Amino acid sequence: MTLKQYFNLVDTMARLSLKAEARRFYFGFWWWVIEPLLYVAVFYTVFYQLLGNRSPDFLMFLIVGKFTFIWFSKTVNYAGNSLVSNAGLIGRMDMPKTLFPMAVILECSYRQTAVFALLVALLILDGHSPTAYWFWVVPLILVEALLIIVCGLLAAVLVCIKRDFALLINLGMLFLLFMSGVFWDLNSITDESTRSTLLFWNPVAFLLDSFRQVLLWQQVPNVRYLLGLLVLLIALLALITFGMGRYRHYLAQRVVTA
Repeated sequence: MTLKQYFNLVDTMARLSLKAEARRFYFGFWWWVIEPLLYVAVFYTVFYQLLGNRSPDFLMFLIVGKFTFIWFSKTVNYAGNSLVSNAGLIGRMDMPKTLFPMAVILECSYRQTAVFALLVALLILDGHSPTAYWFWVVPLILVEALLIIVCGLLAAVLVCIKRDFALLINLGMLFLLFMSGVFWDLNSITDESTRSTLLFWNPVAFLLDSFRQVLLWQQVPNVRYLLGLLVLLIALLALITFGMGRYRHYLAQRVVTA
């Protein structure tokens, strides 16, 4: 399989899955934007209405954080189960094992384009006019996409080896939800050392904070950290894809027999 054939197949699998999913629900493709809005509504009700968080611009602060986080959390969760859910096909054909998680990742990324379009519209309606700082969204999306690919492939391998990892990944996403500043401002941490440590070791928190800096506060993100994270993710991606190719027969055996 050539590289062009590989990506064409990934794209075809992603599009067919999107169409099949849309047919299962009454609202179809509209769920791509309804679901994140419902998540935001729940968090807004709890933290603004019930707990009395009256910080200015809290709604847009929450929307940017949740819309960005949901791309990472849902995609990695889905990608983690992609190999075991295709056990029958993997047992019959010797296909690249990265094919299935990559198709899931691309499928979720197609959904996210609608979410980002909605985000831009909501920002403009709220009075946040586009500025030159918004161009930083492009490298931020690229880095988050690479982070999702690396974590998604790793999750697929772990769940393939032991199904228990699927539960641990779900718990990990819940942990990241609270530790990444989705509904609270990382700047509220008074200890600068603690805040810096959290941003350094939690790239999801860094990305969420960077999206807010660019879209809400017209600030440039930490370019040095962003470049370092990009290089690290590229190296990890090369390592994981090499490992999945080298041990593809072992992974197939674990999918079929475990």
